[in-house]
Amino acid sequence: MSTTTTRTDGAAARPQDGSGDGPTADGAAPRRSRWRGPRARVRLLELAFLAPAVLYLLAFFGYPVVQNLLMGFQDYTTRTFVTGEAPWVGLDNYATVLGDPAFGRTALNTAIFTVGSIAGQFVLGLAIAVFFRRRFPLGNLLRSLLLLPWLIPLIAASAVWGWILDRDNGVLNQVLGALGIVSGSPGWLTDTSLALVAVIVVNIWIGIPFNTTILYAGLQDVPEELYEAGSLDGATGWRAFRHITWPLLRPVVTVVLVLGVVYTLKVLDVILGLTQGGPAGATQTLAVQSYNLSFTQFEFGLGAAVGNVLIVVSLLFAVLYLRANRRAVDE
Repeated sequence: MSTTTTRTDGAAARPQDGSGDGPTADGAAPRRSRWRGPRARVRLLELAFLAPAVLYLLAFFGYPVVQNLLMGFQDYTTRTFVTGEAPWVGLDNYATVLGDPAFGRTALNTAIFTVGSIAGQFVLGLAIAVFFRRRFPLGNLLRSLLLLPWLIPLIAASAVWGWILDRDNGVLNQVLGALGIVSGSPGWLTDTSLALVAVIVVNIWIGIPFNTTILYAGLQDVPEELYEAGSLDGATGWRAFRHITWPLLRPVVTVVLVLGVVYTLKVLDVILGLTQGGPAGATQTLAVQSYNLSFTQFEFGLGAAVGNVLIVVSLLFAVLYLRANRRAVDE
C-alpha cells in the first residue's frame, strides 16, 4: 500500500526554480529557458538591431585600425603585395619618422593649422549664431544658405578656392588690385609664407557651418526669462552675454572645440586639393605626410607609423570629448 507525503499546511510542494511547471517523468523539475519571456524577446530584438552596426564598425573601422597598427611595426612596401612578406621591424619605422628633419616642421604646421582653424571657426561661428538668434526677415533662409560650405564636396570646394586664390588669374588678386589694397600678385598658394594662412582661411570657411549649427542649437536652450531678469539689473549686451549666455553655453562650447580639434587633425582633402602639401612642405601636416608616404612613396610602414601617431593624438582629444560630453549631460 503506497502513501503520499503532503505538507502540513495542505499546499502542494512547488519547485524551487519558480517555473511553476510540474515535475517531469523522471522526477526532475524542468528549467525555464533564459531566452523565454517578454523581457528576453525584447533583448533579442535589441541585439538583432545592434548586430549590423557592430559588424559595420568592425569591418570598416576596427579592421583598418588594427591593420594600420600592425603595419606601423612592419616593413610593408610594394614588395609585400608580390611576396606576401612584411618583416617585423619593431620601432624602426617610428624612429625613422620621428628622426626625419622634416617631422618637426610637419608637427608645427599641424599645430598651427589646427589652432588657427579652430580659433577662426569658433569665433566666427559663435558670432553668427548669436546674430541669427534674433528674429528678422529671411533669417531662416540665410541660416539655411549658411550650410552650403558644409554640404559642398570638399574636392569641389578646394577646386573653386584654388581658382579664387590663383596668383595670375585668381579673382582675389584681381579684386584686391582693383581696390589698390595690394600691389603685384601675391602667391597665396605658392608663397611659403602665405600658403599655410590661405589653407587655414579655406578650412575656416568650411568649418563655420558646423560651429554655427551646434552653437545656435545651444543658444536655443538659454531661457528668455534669464535675459529679461538680467535686463532689470542692467545686464544687457556684452554683460548679458558674459554673465548669462556664456556660462550656460560652456558645456556646448567644450564639445564643439574638442570635436573641432579631432576633425581638423585629420583634414586631408582640402590641403591636397589646394597645395598638395607644398610649397616646399609649407602646408604639410601629419595627415598629408602619412598620405604621401603611403600613396606617393609607397612606404606603407612609414605612412602607417605617422598615421598611428595621429591616431594617438586624436584619441587623447576623443577622451576629452567623452568627458566633456558626460559633464555636459550631468549639468
